[in-house]
Amino acid sequence: MVMAIALIVIVIASVVFHFVSPWWAPKLASNWSQMDHTLTITLVITGLFFVVLNLVLVLALVRYRHRGDGRRAAYEPENPRLERRLTVWTSVGIAALLAPGLYVYADYVKPPSDASVVEILGQQWQWRYRLPGPDGQLGGTDPRFVAAANPFGIDPADVKGSDDVLVMGNELHLPIDKPVRVLLRAHDVLHDYYVPPFRARMNIVPGMVTSFWFTPTTAGRFESMCAQLCGVGHAAMRGYVVVEDEAAYRAWYAALPTFGATQTAAKGGEAAPAGAQASLADRGRAIAQAKGCTACHSVDGSAGVGPTWKGLYGKTETLADGSQVKVDDEYLKSSVRTPAAQVVKGFAPVMPPSELSDDEMAALVGYMKAH
Repeated sequence: MVMAIALIVIVIASVVFHFVSPWWAPKLASNWSQMDHTLTITLVITGLFFVVLNLVLVLALVRYRHRGDGRRAAYEPENPRLERRLTVWTSVGIAALLAPGLYVYADYVKPPSDASVVEILGQQWQWRYRLPGPDGQLGGTDPRFVAAANPFGIDPADVKGSDDVLVMGNELHLPIDKPVRVLLRAHDVLHDYYVPPFRARMNIVPGMVTSFWFTPTTAGRFESMCAQLCGVGHAAMRGYVVVEDEAAYRAWYAALPTFGATQTAAKGGEAAPAGAQASLADRGRAIAQAKGCTACHSVDGSAGVGPTWKGLYGKTETLADGSQVKVDDEYLKSSVRTPAAQVVKGFAPVMPPSELSDDEMAALVGYMKAH
């Protein structure tokens, strides 16, 4: 009887907790109310099964409990009638769970013809975005062309890619009430792009291009995140999606660099920022973002997986072995190329070595020194 009472308490507590729980999905900010309906159907069906199965177990415990009168349970190795019922009702339950999800998913990956396009590139541990230029088409890509100055691997010979608009930071802007098709790629491991208020998410598999579409319906700034454990910096792989009116979006879009302009700047052409020091710091920032350094190292003093770069240059660091070292140019270069050789005390030796050219290293060190 104690077990039966405990099961009844568990059932009642579970149902009550569902209604009083503070953990609810954030307010919907896209067209995908179907996602919420699908989750509700799943919750109702699994909830009913949970309640009914536990109550059946309570009934069995009470009705067939041992009474001490010498009677023994009947041995019944097979019960075809019961097995047929279980098979039928289990099949009905599974179909009821799968059908709505398959219906919604079919629509989720089939964008409308007037949807704009944005490509999202996931890399440990940051997001980058690429938008079509005035020609409305994204240029072709190939892993052969991936470099610090070209993280998307855009083919320099493809004229369609020259006007592609690049967002090298973690913030994407979108116009409100306009459908957008999202193309997703990964450089390294499995990621998952997720914006909870949009109910939109999709796995990003290296070597594949996955996609979905949605229409943002509420203006605001929404946090995006990686929903697949992708390494020690997974928790820092966050970004933002800003939904705004068409005029504000166009102003943001017009201020972004194109692929052609970034290539000219990387080669030291006219598009490079004026001033040698500014150019060095800008190049270093681009390299830090391209290599994923900013996912672990902050520039504002906030804590991260690795030491912050704010005030780092010139200070004396204590290493894991108890020795001390002054942070100068040579220390920064060796820390990037062979990070496991001198690990700062209090931090795990998880940073992989980075292969940078002398020019790239000088730019990255210049960026570190600027903070």
